[in-house]
Order: sequence, then C-alpha cells, then structure tokens
Amino acid sequence: MQTIDNYDFSGKKALIRVDFNVPLNDKFEITDDTRMRAALPSIKKVIEKGGSPIIMSHLGRPKDGPEDKFSLRHLVNHLSELLGGTTVKMAPDCIGDEVKKLLPEIKPGEVLMLENLRFHKEETKGEENFAKQLAENGDCWVNEAFGTAHRAHASTAVIAKFFPNDKMFGYLIEGELESLDKVLKSPKRPFTAIMGGAKVSSKITIIENMLDKVDNLIIGGGMTFTFVKANGGKIGSSLCEDEFLETALQIKKAAAEKGVNLVMAHDVVAGNEFSADAETQVVPADNIPDGWMGLDAGPNSIEKMKKVIEESGTILWNGPVGVFEFEKFETGSRAVGDAIVAATSKGAFSLIGGGDSVACVNKFKLAEGVSYISTAGGALLEYLEGKTLPGIAAVRG
Repeated sequence: MQTIDNYDFSGKKALIRVDFNVPLNDKFEITDDTRMRAALPSIKKVIEKGGSPIIMSHLGRPKDGPEDKFSLRHLVNHLSELLGGTTVKMAPDCIGDEVKKLLPEIKPGEVLMLENLRFHKEETKGEENFAKQLAENGDCWVNEAFGTAHRAHASTAVIAKFFPNDKMFGYLIEGELESLDKVLKSPKRPFTAIMGGAKVSSKITIIENMLDKVDNLIIGGGMTFTFVKANGGKIGSSLCEDEFLETALQIKKAAAEKGVNLVMAHDVVAGNEFSADAETQVVPADNIPDGWMGLDAGPNSIEKMKKVIEESGTILWNGPVGVFEFEKFETGSRAVGDAIVAATSKGAFSLIGGGDSVACVNKFKLAEGVSYISTAGGALLEYLEGKTLPGIAAVRG
C-alpha cells in the first residue's frame, strides 16, 4: 500500500479529499478552523515533494445545486494564510471543462481548491461516473477526511477504483487509525472504556463491541438511569429510555459473563430542574426523589471511577458523565478528565473521541495531557462498533 511518505509526488497533481466542513458566521468568516489545520501536514507534504495539491471537500448541506453561502471560495484566503502565503486558486466547479482548463495552469507548489462537491447530488449518491470525472483532476488520490470515511460517497470511496496503484491515506487518517487500532486491537492492560452521554440507544452497538475487548467499562451520564431503573431503582424524573430496560439488563449480564468490571454511579448529584441554577442534593442513584433528576456523578462514584481510570493502561473516553455544560454538574466529567491525564502521565495510552468528550477536554484545558483526540464523529462511532468504513476499505482494500 502506498503511503504519503513513500509516494513520489514530483510533478503530479494530488487529489486530496479533506474535511473542510467548517463553521462560518453571517459574514462568511471561519469561526473554527480546526479541521483545516488538521489537513495541513498532508497538503504541505505534497508541496514539499514537488506536487500540486488539488483540494476537494464538502461544506454544509446544499439542497439544490450551488449556493454561495456554501461555496468553498470563502475558505481560499484562509487556507493560503495557513500555508504561509502559498498561492491557492479557486475552481468554478469540481468537475467539467472549466476545471480541466485550469489544471495545466497549476504549477508545482500551488494549490487548487475545487468547488463544493455537494453542489452535485451525484457525490452523496456515490455515482461512479461522477467519481470518474473527479478522478480526471489528479494523478493520485489522498483520503484525508476521516470524518466522512463512513460514507460511501463518490469522493470518499468510489473514486479509489480509478487509482488502483496511486491511492493512500493522509497523515490525519493514518493517525486516527493508528490510535484507534492501538486501543481496539492491541491495548495495554487494563483497558478501560468510559461510555457517557444521554442515551443507551446511541451507544448499544459500541458497548456490545467493547465488552469483548475491555477489562473495565464505566457507564455514565444520562444513560446510567436506564440501567438503574432496569434494576428496580427509583430515578425521579431522570432521563430514561424505557424501551431499552431489557437491553440494559442484557448488557449487565454479558459484562458479568465476560468478566468485565462494570462501573456505574451509585450516588449522584441531583437537580430539581434541568438548569444551571437548579437546586442540588447528593442522593443514591437508585433512590432519587420525585421531581428531581440525576445530572452528575456523586462524590463517592467519582472516587471509584478515578481509581479505575488511574490504574488503567489504555483508556477510551466517549461521552461525559454529567451535564458538564452547567458548572454545578461538571465535577464528574472534570474528574474523569483529570484522572485520564494522570494515567497518561504514568504511561497509559488515552484516546478521546466524540464531540461532547472533546468539548470537555477543551473546556477543562486537558488536551495537552492526553495521548490522542479524534476529530471524527459518526466515523469514529462506527469504527468503535466494529463496522467496515467505506473510505478506509477503499484504500486498504
């Protein structure tokens, strides 16, 4: 398999599928360029090796063809700045004669930004002819968009067949896969997964897949109360998915059968309303008064979670253990983050994935203390579930 380090880009046009789906304000200014910065090492590598990066991405969700608010032209100047003033030219489309006329004008070291892929419905439909037309814009294909790797779109998967010997991952995807495989395929023991968030339903497949891999499974956040109710506990007005009570019992049984240490809050910080200004009290997780809801792990539970985490060799964190957005209910998630940093400093490998977990890490300024932070959402979850991602299979074969 080709890699971005061993491939000869000299004099070649490298089609790089990036994820530049960045937020813009009403003045079309980028409010968070994290995704653009993440792709810079791969773009720079092509330039350093004498090639011309041809950038393709989607932006937003255009419904009926081109819409100026979703045009990638709004990103051109910022990309040029991020690349230290490198010339970045803008194409009027991502396929067609006008793009073909532009390509010979792009010199080695210059960058061409293709227009939004999703201005064409054929992109998300994964149409082969559209992928073929995209492929005509380059001599090789670099997949650098892990965030869309779970989609069998024209630019993320189908295009690979037109580059049988000239396809590879960019540094971002290489890093994601290396880190995920380190966690899922060769973890240093004990391996602890922390699964938080609101709903059991959104994490069932991940939890089931993790039960065959982990030594400890910490379940936190709103989904705790589906388990508590399934065991006959009183949960007040806490979040609960009644249709998944049986599922919760099955997960508990499976954990016991597989020898997995299942850790959940046995005391919680309850609030009398879902609000930053709610009154609070610490109560048993299975005896929450009527009209009150569990919104964070309690002090005893936090200590138990911290001990398990700090003694771990590998840690995966996906989902907060409380409503960390409210200061009164952030203690549990902050403590989990601190414990992960402490374990990492002692040699553990820690991977943080999922929007809310990453938001926790950023809010509490813990990013420097963990091993890896995943940039992906849906693709990460599907990889954790054990699914084959089309954008990964397209390169790996």
